[in-house]
Amino acid sequence: MKSVVVRNIARADAALVKQLGALGTSTVHEAYGRDGLMKPYMRPVWAGGEAAGTAVTVLAHPGDNWMIHVAVEQCRPGDILVVGCSADNTDGMFGDLLATSLMARGVVGLVIDAGVRDVKSLREMGFPVWSRAISAKGTVKAALGAVNVPVVCAGVNVIPGDAVIADDDGVVVVRHKDAAEVATRGEKRHADEEGKRKQLASGVLGLDMYNMREPLEKAGLVYLDTPESD
Repeated sequence: MKSVVVRNIARADAALVKQLGALGTSTVHEAYGRDGLMKPYMRPVWAGGEAAGTAVTVLAHPGDNWMIHVAVEQCRPGDILVVGCSADNTDGMFGDLLATSLMARGVVGLVIDAGVRDVKSLREMGFPVWSRAISAKGTVKAALGAVNVPVVCAGVNVIPGDAVIADDDGVVVVRHKDAAEVATRGEKRHADEEGKRKQLASGVLGLDMYNMREPLEKAGLVYLDTPESD
């Protein structure tokens, strides 16, 4: 691995990222052909946080947050910092001081395949974070990594500039070249779900709305008016 910092990256269109963020991770994930979803251990450190931004990536070593500090300088308003580690790690590599620095740069959130700490402060600051773990264990600043190179974070290959959508349901990554198509598909899916939601609210059963009765019968499901005797 080369220890480099790439200064100039192609970012997904900000309007498309905002559109994807409004759709939410579940809808975007489905609209993307069920692709791009990070492993479910990536959870928000405080409930209710939402973020949609363009990825500035960091490849760090376990227990070492030196490159996160380096990455702050490369962030622009609307970015979301995505940190992958060279090996599994749960140390608290990020806290309220780094969050303060990122907020000053207009960064909208952090996704990190490691641990974070200062959760109470992060919640009070309103800075959303998705992490592998919460840990008070501190870190060092000793090993070089890289900034704005492709990284694997929670099972997803993240390219700098990709659209990152995160909420209580998890984190999904959309390639910046795919953002427009996924946004269109997502809007169509959202409208379709709104129609189904109205039907269900009116009392229509999913069994009928999805035409399940005949397939269930063919599969062998039998309704009995009374229990069968032994």
